[in-house]
Amino acid sequence: MLKRMLVAPDPGRLRLRSASRGVSGIGLAVAVAGGVTQSLPAAIAAGLAALLALFTVADTSVRGQALTTALLSVAGFPVLALAAVLHDFPWVRDAAFVAVLGAGMYARRWGPRGHALGVFAFMTFFTAQFLHAVPEQLPELYGAVALALLATSTVRFGLWCYERKLPPAAAPLLAPGGTGWARVSTRQTFQGMAAGAFALLVGQFGSQERWYWAVGAVWWIFVNTTSRGETLVRSFRRFLGTVIGMCVSLVVVVPLAGAPIPTAVLVAVCVFGIFYTAAVSYTWMMLSVTVMAGLLYGLLGVLDPPLLALRVMETGVGALGAALAVLFIAPVSTDDTTNAWIQRALHCIRACTLEAADRLAGSPTANPAPHVAELEALLGRVRLSLAPLVHPLTPLRARKARAHQVLQLLDQCAQEVRALVSIAGDVDASHDARLVAACWRVEEAVKALTAPHGVTNEIDMRPAASCFPGGDGVLEHLHGLEHALTALAIPLRNPAALT
Repeated sequence: MLKRMLVAPDPGRLRLRSASRGVSGIGLAVAVAGGVTQSLPAAIAAGLAALLALFTVADTSVRGQALTTALLSVAGFPVLALAAVLHDFPWVRDAAFVAVLGAGMYARRWGPRGHALGVFAFMTFFTAQFLHAVPEQLPELYGAVALALLATSTVRFGLWCYERKLPPAAAPLLAPGGTGWARVSTRQTFQGMAAGAFALLVGQFGSQERWYWAVGAVWWIFVNTTSRGETLVRSFRRFLGTVIGMCVSLVVVVPLAGAPIPTAVLVAVCVFGIFYTAAVSYTWMMLSVTVMAGLLYGLLGVLDPPLLALRVMETGVGALGAALAVLFIAPVSTDDTTNAWIQRALHCIRACTLEAADRLAGSPTANPAPHVAELEALLGRVRLSLAPLVHPLTPLRARKARAHQVLQLLDQCAQEVRALVSIAGDVDASHDARLVAACWRVEEAVKALTAPHGVTNEIDMRPAASCFPGGDGVLEHLHGLEHALTALAIPLRNPAALT
């Protein structure tokens, strides 16, 4: 697990940039809000708001990111007031918390902006429970959150806006579609609310003070998951990361006893870890979150080993609630979801290949670069969807082998596509008549793999008719892409391959 994180690729050092900017933005937000309000709870609220603003806002354009950041307070302030006003009315507060959870999950159907606003609204209610916020604290909390959003905007859109120098990002991917009850987001809303209600009720048996950790675990387990299998794997990784984080906290955090300077340094390290590991390892991200939570409790003067044990128990309750919900409430099939993502990836490969061919043929409007970015995002979703089958503990060895084969071949396709697009971007590249035949064969291979269920399209398993004298780069990459697509027919055509 550690080796995977350390050797994970970081193209353009984007994860490093994101983590470094996260530490800078959150540090500035805490310094400004803490200096103005002279309040520890307000400084903590500012830090959490800044973390969410930098972590969850993922619009494809800088303008879109700025607009979503500006709207965060619109989503968060009413929820903060609701949580504070209901502080002394537990049953009403609990019902409101579950309702906010459901609304936040439902908002995901409106893309990255809806997702970010939903996360911010839910976490604002969560933060109010963490700080035991009451109506008298609302002015300073509002001011702290507003200052935090202003500080993070200054860093993200002014001092450190590296996105302006990057190609347009691929749009964050929504779950496979449908209408009504068939829509994944609709099912997940009901699953999340049921899991949240379970976690809230059972969590309160464990603690009347820290029960909200169980509900928070439910929320973050459902983020960026689609199917039953993905959610189950995420539940396990959430719990594992929390347990490891508790062990680290016992050794590192408890002895600090809330000492301000070393605590602040370690919080910065944890923030860096959250941003740097989020795209690579959910377990490592949760380790960072758990240690950071322990550090914050240390600053508040309430940290001790029993509290850390309670944190693990509440996380286990949330993970159990999420697992039961996806197993028994309108479950979303893992294999159906996986096949949908694979189909989208194959269509993207085809579109990218055709755009690259048009570019080589001299078309001034052809641009395969956005398709490459989209393909990377789609392959990430395929890996996430196949995670249950490739997990080390899975007992389905044959299906695990097929899943690994699919991932390997799709990675090979992506490698050939990236090389092809790189060559197509060469202004000196010239059109070759053989490209037409090679691209046609790639298109036919994709059509055969994406044919509707029950339709049989034979795939020509023979190699291309001609060799490519002189090591023609474009044709070699098309040839490699064709063979990878042809090989994919074996695991994908097997009815039991990915189920």
